[in-house]
This record gives sequence, C-alpha cells and structure tokens, in this order.
Amino acid sequence: MGVILSVLIIATLAGLLELPQLLRKQLIVESWVFSSLLFIGSVLCILHFERVKLPNPLDWITYIYRPISQFVFGILK
Repeated sequence: MGVILSVLIIATLAGLLELPQLLRKQLIVESWVFSSLLFIGSVLCILHFERVKLPNPLDWITYIYRPISQFVFGILK
C-alpha cells in the first residue's frame, strides 16, 4: 500500500509542477499529452508493483511479423 501511495504522491507532484507552466503558456495539446502519459505511466507502475501479469508488447510484434518473415525467407530460399 505504501508503494501505491508514493507513486500517487510523486505523480501528483509532477502534475502540479508541470501542468501550470504548460497551461500558462497555453500549450493545451501538450498538457493533455503530458497528463495522459503521466496517468498511463502511473497505472503501469502501480500494476507492476502489485505484480499484475501484463502482456509483453514484443509478443504482439512477433505475432504480426512472423508470417511476413516466413514468407520473405520462403522466397529467398
């Protein structure tokens, strides 16, 4: 529970430090991107510390490119 609380505190502090500067400069899109990435990163960090099994993005890439690779290597033989 302490790790989750510390992640939330750090994310909140980062948001409180950065967002006012972005909004003051009227960087609306950048503030949305920053907030979204901060939220996604915080959620992933909490899930990691809770030992939730997350899918590996490399598995998705392998699943997509394996048939293409087999086709190309089949042509080159």
